[in-house]
Amino acid sequence: MGHREFLATAARLATESVENGWGGPFGAVITHAGEIVARGQNRVLLTADPTAHGEVEAIRKAIQFLNPEAPTVSQEHQNEYTLELVPRPEGSPDILPQRARMLQGCSIYTSGVPCPMCMSAIYWARIDAVYYSCDWKATEEIGFSDNFQYEDFQRPPDQRSITVEQMHPELGAQAYQAWRERPNRHPY
Repeated sequence: MGHREFLATAARLATESVENGWGGPFGAVITHAGEIVARGQNRVLLTADPTAHGEVEAIRKAIQFLNPEAPTVSQEHQNEYTLELVPRPEGSPDILPQRARMLQGCSIYTSGVPCPMCMSAIYWARIDAVYYSCDWKATEEIGFSDNFQYEDFQRPPDQRSITVEQMHPELGAQAYQAWRERPNRHPY
């Protein structure tokens, strides 16, 4: 299979989501070594979960497929596929020398350009490449626009459209200290 077939599968999943009334026209597939390892489709209306986008659903399924021990990870399993520590890629701005592999070596194919939440999830998952069918203009023409989020993210926190305010830093510092002092912490 190639790019066209992977995108066709993502588009079929997106159409199915619309036809079933599950959510918007967004589907995704994740590939590894030229094979589909996970499929996802928008299920926001079905689940009332605003994070149930096709890309996020596919990422969750890819993790389960590539690291079947993930729901019950223990120290003895933490270095299996997705949690294996790998060196920082050359030229990376990452502040740590190594992190968990997550979905490195995978690509994601989507019916439409990913929204800011999905792009963040893609970055956190360390997916190597994103291929999409419909662009921002086409997505906006059907009533989905993420421009305001991108613009809002660029504003200082105190000027955003929702309240973003730091409070009681000493409380969070306790958890941060626990992480800092954990001898076998596993950066991800």
